[in-house]
Amino acid sequence: MAQTAGHPVRSRRSARARPERPTEGLPAGLAPDLDRFFAYLRVECGFRPNTLQAYQRDAIDMAQDLAQQGTTAWKQVSGRDLASHLARLHSQRGMEPSSVARHLATVRVFFRFLRSCAVISEDPTEILERPTRWKKLPDVLSPKQMRSLLEAPRPTTRTRPHGDIEAKAGGRAGPPRAPDELWMRDRAMLELMYACGLRASETADMLLTDWTPTIGVVRVRGKGDKERIVPVGTPAISAVEAYLKDCRPRLARPDGRDRGRLLLSVRGLPLERVAVWQLVRKHANAAGLRNVHPHVLRHSFATHLLMGGADLRVVQELLGHADIGTTQVYTHVDGSRLRSVHKKYHPRG
Repeated sequence: MAQTAGHPVRSRRSARARPERPTEGLPAGLAPDLDRFFAYLRVECGFRPNTLQAYQRDAIDMAQDLAQQGTTAWKQVSGRDLASHLARLHSQRGMEPSSVARHLATVRVFFRFLRSCAVISEDPTEILERPTRWKKLPDVLSPKQMRSLLEAPRPTTRTRPHGDIEAKAGGRAGPPRAPDELWMRDRAMLELMYACGLRASETADMLLTDWTPTIGVVRVRGKGDKERIVPVGTPAISAVEAYLKDCRPRLARPDGRDRGRLLLSVRGLPLERVAVWQLVRKHANAAGLRNVHPHVLRHSFATHLLMGGADLRVVQELLGHADIGTTQVYTHVDGSRLRSVHKKYHPRG
């Protein structure tokens, strides 16, 4: 998920409220180039909807702010204008430095696009410095806590809240038809997310054809439609196979509206990303855990691999990170490993 999207429910509502043409209302000298930029990201770069919406949100915010300062054409924009815009994001809107840095990344890509199209002759972002980013260690569950979360969906779980969650997430009303075996789907979902380090969107988008239990792997479509093959352990395979045998057939609809997705809602439709968030939180609360969201399972997956002695490059590949620097944060999470290395190699360890 894009970092600035905040809570996924708010992102969902924003997507519904946004007009089909996101540049509507902008000055005539700014809107056409933004429209071409968004088409470039969608068609040539192949950005997925969530990533595209994040870029659109940042670019529209920038254009609206510059328009309020009197900008009517992109060739008028200077590095000082953009620096002032970034400063306002922090001072007036309270953006954290990490969010401002991500916003700047969008601005850089946009102005490089304008220069490549000869809309501008010089790139004003070249003089901009990257805002300081404070490193925040990811939240991670212990193996014991992780086990409690995975075992939270049980046969005795009431099925009515599942339907309520998914109906609200999808904006649909009416009583859900929740089979007694629905807990199998939730356990399969949690097992998959932890076993493979999946993002919420990757979990929701997984197809039946991506699941290959005979060789113990699953195909994952990540950001930018990049695909990776991730091994699946025995517990996850057992949970998914039980769901496919005893639960999914009762959820699937004969009209094909499930679109071949692996995980289905109580209405037989593809399970949405928002519902994945809410179900993770629901079962975390049932397990006595607080502040748990889908990315915590992904963080725990990576950290537990490193605790077990996995190579950092392997973890990078499994997570689908393009830059190993993104994966390196997990080396700071495993305090026991750091202490053992320090004790082994430092002269006064």
